[in-house]
Amino acid sequence: MSTSTAPLTVVLGQPPVERPRFRPDIEGLRAVAVLAVLAFHAAVPGLAGGFVGVDVFFVISGYLITGLLRSESAATGKVRLAEFYSRRARRLLPSAAVVLAVVAVLGALLTAPLRRADLERDVLASALSVANWRFIAEQTDYLAAGRDPSVLLHFWSLAVEEQFYLLWAPLMALAARWAWKRRTLLGLTLVLGAGSFWLSLHWSAGAYLSTPTRAWQFAAGAVVALLPIRRIPRLIRELLGLGGMAAVLGAVLVFDARTPYPGYAALVPTIGTAAIVLAGEQHLVGRVLALGAPRAIGRLSYNLYLWHWPVLVLAEARWGTLHWGVKVALTAAAALPALAALNWLEQPLRRSRVLGEIPRRGLSLGLTAVVMPVVLALVVGTGTIKMLGPATPPDPSGLPPGARTGPTLLAGAPPAHGPTVPNPVQARQDFPPDGMCEVNPTDTVSPPCRFGTGDDRIVLLGDSHAGQWFSAMLGIAAQHRLAVEELVKQGCPLPELTVNNPQLGRTYHECDTWRSYALSRLKQGPKPKLIVISTLNRYTADRAALLHGWEQTLAPLRELGVPIVYLQDTPIPGRDIPACVSGHSDTTSACDFPRSDSLWADPLAEEIAAGRVPGVRTIGVNSVLCPGEGKTCPSVLEHVLLYRDDSHLTNAASVVLTSRIDQLLADAGVFGEGWATLLHDDFDGPAGSKPDPANWQYDTGTCYPGCPAAQWGTGEFETMTDSTDNVRLDGQGSLEIVPTRDGAGHWFSGRIESRRADFAAPAGGVLRVEAKVALPAVNGPAAAGYWPAFWALGGKLRDGYTGWPGVGELDVLESIGGRGVFGTMHCGTTPGGPCKEPTGLGSGEKPCPDCWGTFHTYTLEVDRSSPVEKVRWLRDGQEYFAVTSDQVDPAAWDQAVHHGIFLILNVAIGGNLPTAYDSSPTTATEPGHPMKVASVTVSTKQ
Repeated sequence: MSTSTAPLTVVLGQPPVERPRFRPDIEGLRAVAVLAVLAFHAAVPGLAGGFVGVDVFFVISGYLITGLLRSESAATGKVRLAEFYSRRARRLLPSAAVVLAVVAVLGALLTAPLRRADLERDVLASALSVANWRFIAEQTDYLAAGRDPSVLLHFWSLAVEEQFYLLWAPLMALAARWAWKRRTLLGLTLVLGAGSFWLSLHWSAGAYLSTPTRAWQFAAGAVVALLPIRRIPRLIRELLGLGGMAAVLGAVLVFDARTPYPGYAALVPTIGTAAIVLAGEQHLVGRVLALGAPRAIGRLSYNLYLWHWPVLVLAEARWGTLHWGVKVALTAAAALPALAALNWLEQPLRRSRVLGEIPRRGLSLGLTAVVMPVVLALVVGTGTIKMLGPATPPDPSGLPPGARTGPTLLAGAPPAHGPTVPNPVQARQDFPPDGMCEVNPTDTVSPPCRFGTGDDRIVLLGDSHAGQWFSAMLGIAAQHRLAVEELVKQGCPLPELTVNNPQLGRTYHECDTWRSYALSRLKQGPKPKLIVISTLNRYTADRAALLHGWEQTLAPLRELGVPIVYLQDTPIPGRDIPACVSGHSDTTSACDFPRSDSLWADPLAEEIAAGRVPGVRTIGVNSVLCPGEGKTCPSVLEHVLLYRDDSHLTNAASVVLTSRIDQLLADAGVFGEGWATLLHDDFDGPAGSKPDPANWQYDTGTCYPGCPAAQWGTGEFETMTDSTDNVRLDGQGSLEIVPTRDGAGHWFSGRIESRRADFAAPAGGVLRVEAKVALPAVNGPAAAGYWPAFWALGGKLRDGYTGWPGVGELDVLESIGGRGVFGTMHCGTTPGGPCKEPTGLGSGEKPCPDCWGTFHTYTLEVDRSSPVEKVRWLRDGQEYFAVTSDQVDPAAWDQAVHHGIFLILNVAIGGNLPTAYDSSPTTATEPGHPMKVASVTVSTKQ
């Protein structure tokens, strides 16, 4: 039969084809590989690059498997896939199955329940040869970081090898069927290897563990097996052997955790191994490797690799971090079960004539070796999950209330024997309920994450240690009728620092891009009410670099002109707290962690406290999370499990701390600090409906009842109505006051007053009147005669409408004809008097090019907190005018300022003020342009 048409068949019942000649030097080379890996895992000083031993194994496997398959196809014209997989199954799977079974059982006995559940999932993935993809999913998931290393982490390389076998053998079978020449197969191997190497350079996340980014190392071995080289001169062999071994050992000695890997660095041990293999046996290095001791270790290498890592990890799970000398001793002890597996399991099964004569017997053995640990893992894992309790997140509304002040976490004493909330399995998943707003390492922008219904907002800015406060900020914002905007990126320091990202395995360029984006977004958008910043406090130990980085970030934030609060970082346990607590449910203090390691110095907080960081205030809750002066910090406090991993608070802890942070913000003098809200209306309601009658009443006609002053005393043209043509909600959170004109040229508009007329500054305190207003979007001749206003009159005017201006008038906002804005105080007598009536004490017209058509916040504060009292006017938080008590006769000040007021919102057409500014209405004046009011708030502070 021609080899070009040989069918791709699995031939059963035939003896195996003669294998290629055994090379003792390669068996010895396995010893170099495994000893390097063992030294690395045992943390032997000076051998931090021992991880390259895995690369050596990959090259050897590529060479041997390709040589074996190529020899078979050359001899028979086909590849017996069943025979190939039967041999692999007999050699590899039973030994692995025993390790997996032992780990499943010992894991149930020696590890905490939550770790046990993770471990059984690892057993499943390892038995099914997909462990590398499971670990990739965990290591590239920032939120899954911080867990203890898996007992089966080393199975990632075995999974990569087995996936290589599954794919490479059929490819070689196709080559045999289609009679590919060695040269063609070599070219294909080079192309595939080059593609894999390119991918390893460009796919940072998961590159270390993935099959596609490691395939080029198998291809390197395959290329050696396919090279049409018969004889190599002795000198070249010696140079290849010595140079190759120098490259491998050099990588072991020089490489460490800071080496970008795999990447270009992986070329060193890979090419070095390929050179040793290419040199053959007859050279100095080959003869040394072929000695008895290296070969004995090489024969044991597979089983030793299987057993050593579980021994180390289970020992540390039991006794904590171990000295490297102890790890070396434990690794040596792992040779005992490895020898037993080699002599009593691997070699007898490999040499069995019963299993070898019919491939399906070997395949059945392999299937059994897969099923056994899978069944064990399912049985143990299911029981563990049931024991752990519910995995559904705790209901925040059912959490105990937190204390606003004092040394305790909770407002009341917790029950003596209450359950831990959340339980450990809940804690693992107790993330902030912010959806996808905490963006992952590969993202460079944040979605428009705004929560709540308030017009003003708190911005939460930083990394995941800021994100852990999302629920607290949301609760605080709700209390103050604000929204929350979240700008949070995982693992990204808020100070301008260049860092490496462990998930990406390289410099975190995405962090720098995102940070610039976030600052630009805040600069371009509406001003927030408050910015809360927080971040992990240990990206660098260089104090000067950290403070410089902070200044680069804080400078553009200060330019926004809003309060900035730095929420100090919380304690870092440095261990998987939920896993620990799951194993110590009755003695959670066993999971407490050292204070000295968890609480680092905070240079920014220190500088703020010293007054050297203007425009930023700082608060913290560490005195509660790590109370007292003891040597440890608690993992569970008053039955609340505080941490969801090795560094982040549970969402439950954040919710419980909401009241305390609210109080700390108040004490720091930012929004709502000690303020009592007397009135707040954000004008939510259906489009076309009237404002809330509980808060507002209408003025109609052209004067108050009895008409003490026609045309409202100011010469206005319009008639005020209670029609929704003139006063209505827009259905989007704003009140609209709309001037209209009928066919006869008569003007109509709206004027509403607060029902309450007792808004007053308490003695020694402050009254704040604030509204978010967009003046009518009209200008030029079309705006002539428009006179929108937000103002207040003395409450005594409700008693017979007498006494103006003595009872006082405070005009928070007036504007005419599309021009600037005014703030004015009226008092005393007219004409003249202490307030220079009828003009009043005013700011004069202040330019504001975008006030007509754009929302701004207009505030009036009556401040009685100091001996010299003051009425101040602010726009968007910036004071632009003030009148003090020493400018006015004391009796007139008392009558105007020390009594209640009521509020008025209206749009007049024409009148004395427009006339004074040559802005009377004309035929060009356009009706129908509303003044929009998004919110009105009145509050006091003692």
